[in-house]
Amino acid sequence: MNYLQYYPIDVVNGEGTRCTLFVSGCEHFCKGCHNATTWDATKGTPFDQTMEDRIIEDLGDSRIKRDGLSLSGGDPLFPGNLTGMLKLVKRVKAEYPEKNIWLWTGYTLEELSKAQQAVVQYIDVLVDGRFELDKRDLSLPWRGSSNQRVIRMAHHQQERTQR
Repeated sequence: MNYLQYYPIDVVNGEGTRCTLFVSGCEHFCKGCHNATTWDATKGTPFDQTMEDRIIEDLGDSRIKRDGLSLSGGDPLFPGNLTGMLKLVKRVKAEYPEKNIWLWTGYTLEELSKAQQAVVQYIDVLVDGRFELDKRDLSLPWRGSSNQRVIRMAHHQQERTQR
């Protein structure tokens, strides 16, 4: 997994003050995508243990409070990103169970493979669906087109806790 950008303090990508990671790799190629430079999974910097450790440390910053981590791209659920994503979200939830994780993906919740679902079970808010240029709406919070959904995954959290 590669990443193109990391913001240790971000107030744009999700609620509150967050750490935000933009990963490389996307197979949706949405017309009008504002992050088209992130489609190529070979671009950017390899996501390594040092970067994972930095995110964990930054989540402890008092400015992040009870907010959390945002994962965008590209697509965090791109098949080549799943191993790295799963390791990261599990660690975040183990070390900061009170913090929330937001994830943006071009897949819909209903389309997710078992490997993608393994990542999503640790997510608190999923913004799903491909960007559709004919449904573009800049007034929508946290998404670019009206077909995309902001899904609060509370029922999934309860299932995870009960396992």
